[in-house]
Amino acid sequence: MKNLILHAHSTGPNPYKVAMVMENLKIPYDLKLWDFGDGENGVKGPNFLKINENGRVPALEDPNTSVVAWESSACINYLLRTYDASHTLSPDPSTASPQDLVDYDKWTSFLTTTLGPMMGQLNWYVHYNAVANEDARARYEQQALRCFDVLEGQLKKSGGASVLPGGFSAVDCHFFAWVVGYSYGKLDIGKYEAIQTWLKAVGEREEVKKIYEEIPKAEKAFKG
Repeated sequence: MKNLILHAHSTGPNPYKVAMVMENLKIPYDLKLWDFGDGENGVKGPNFLKINENGRVPALEDPNTSVVAWESSACINYLLRTYDASHTLSPDPSTASPQDLVDYDKWTSFLTTTLGPMMGQLNWYVHYNAVANEDARARYEQQALRCFDVLEGQLKKSGGASVLPGGFSAVDCHFFAWVVGYSYGKLDIGKYEAIQTWLKAVGEREEVKKIYEEIPKAEKAFKG
């Protein structure tokens, strides 16, 4: 089996989600790091735009099937369909209940359409917006914390070890990469005891520790 190629940058959460899935499924892969901007090694430059027209990471290339995927959910869904025949990270449609299948979809969708974007906007207004906009920052902080309220409630229902009952799944990969960055958005999660316990448990998994050590040290796609 040839190594897959995961295109990432060192700080954004979404490539970490994909790497977490590949590590759990023991899929061999190589990393290529890209920069922001439109230079030779930039995600908005011509080299990367040949891989992903949207100019965002992650992107995933599979030389075994010639498939190219981008958007983290599309990458993860492809990996699960292609390399998780035993359904270790997602419910088996042939045996799971209709509710289990819907729960997997709805929590993944909640992360990708709500919690993740709210955290992304908060990070933008905390760190990158050229002009201070306290109203916008406060709005996205409020929305991010509302999402944390929802996640906290779900973890209490599920038993706390994983977002869904039944153990670690791709849903945890989706959530962890965003929630673990709460301090970057200057969020106080002191009241979220279930989230803190879950973050600690997931963060101590060997495959998770590995990717957070290795991705920032990976080689650039084009060294210049």
